[in-house]
Order: sequence, then structure tokens, then C-alpha cells
Amino acid sequence: MDRILYTAGGGASQSMAQQAVNNHNLSNVSTPGFRGELMAMRAVPVEGEARLPTRVASMMSTPGSNFTSGNVSTTGRSLDVALQGDDNWLAVQSPDGGEAYTRRGDFQVDDTGLLMSLGNPVLSDNGQAIVVPLGGDVTIAPDGTISVLEPGQNPDAVAPLARLKMVAPGNENLVRGEDGLFRMTPAEGEELAAPVPADDTLRLVPGALEGSNVTATEAMITMIDSSRRYDMHMKVIESADQNAERANSLLSISG
Repeated sequence: MDRILYTAGGGASQSMAQQAVNNHNLSNVSTPGFRGELMAMRAVPVEGEARLPTRVASMMSTPGSNFTSGNVSTTGRSLDVALQGDDNWLAVQSPDGGEAYTRRGDFQVDDTGLLMSLGNPVLSDNGQAIVVPLGGDVTIAPDGTISVLEPGQNPDAVAPLARLKMVAPGNENLVRGEDGLFRMTPAEGEELAAPVPADDTLRLVPGALEGSNVTATEAMITMIDSSRRYDMHMKVIESADQNAERANSLLSISG
């Protein structure tokens, strides 16, 4: 009887974990440049000093992210950019002070003039944060060059300011952090990976945004599927409990 409980109980628990990952993907269906998390279910032996080879538990894991590109839509906004290709990334300064990578290109300029991507300073090809003159007219070229026309200047006074740092580190080398940013996998024995050099051959689409690669329809189907799977596991546990009660009643001796 305990074999059923191990399987059904573990399956129900992992179905809830799968639902949590899917809910996270669904909540970011409209987030620019979002990459959905992949999910996988597998069977693993129960560990411990008294483990038995007949006991197997279910395990849900997130082996990586879906790195396919989302749909690109034209916005006409001068601070919006969309990267070309599946393996191109923008470099930003992470909250811990290191370098991280994102596909989100809906830039903002804060009160101090820092060019930001969702609260993270956008980095130039020399690894420095980009500061834009407040009130300036900003344009971004396909090669990532940022030009600014300062307030009160003639239209022909547009001057280059910096160039966005675009990198192609290889998606297989990236891991997603809890803050949603991607980072290089550190080498063995190191805590942090070295910054990826800028790639001058990469290009972007100005005045456009790449959407999330999560589709609401697929996420809803996955939600319904995991919910039904959870219900099935709970019904198995309920049946096991009923069978145990019947067995106890048959073995009981009435006085």
C-alpha cells in the first residue's frame, strides 16, 4: 500500500511545483523579451539509509529555458529595441554589481539620466553604465550606437554618445537568476564568470520590441493538464485510504 502513497503523493507534490513554474510563465506572457522556463517530470529512487529499490518518487525539474525568439512588433518609440537572432543579448548591470544579460529592450531614462532596463543600468561596449543628457532626443542605430540631440541644439548637432553592449555568449552557457536576468555559468572553482566581450557584428531593430516567447494558449493548456494530473493523484491517495480502511475492517475481530 505504501508504494501507491509514495507514487501518488510524490506526483501530487511535483504537479504543484510544475503548476508554480507554469504560472510564472503565464504571468510573463506580455513581458518584453521574456524566455519561458522549461519543465520536465522524471522518476527518481527514494534516497535514505533505509531506501528500498521498489520505492520511486516523482521529481519535477526546470532543465533550462526556451530560447526561441518572441514575435517582434513595431512601437515607433525611440528607446525601444529588439535584438535580431535567438542568441544575441544586451548587457546590463545586475543588482549585485556584476554583468548580466537580458532580451528586454524597453529602455527608460531615470531621474539621473541613467539608461535603464527594468531598473538595471544598461551597459555600453566598454562595460560602463550609459548616462543620457536629461531632456535630450535619443536615437539608437541598428548597430547599437546611441546618439543624442541635446535640448536647444540644432538638428544637425546630433552627437554619438555610446554604443550598447551586445553579446552572443551561447545560450547553452547561460543560467537564469532569481531576478530574471541571465548570467554566464562560472568556471569550476569560481563564483562569478568573466564578462562576455562585446560583439560588434550583432544588430538590432530600433523602434521595435520583442515579445515574450510564452503563448497564453499553451500555458493555459499546461495549467489544465497539471491540475487534472494533481486531481488524479489525490484520487489515488483517496482510493488507497479507502482500501486500507476496508482491509482493517476485514481483519478486525468483533467482540
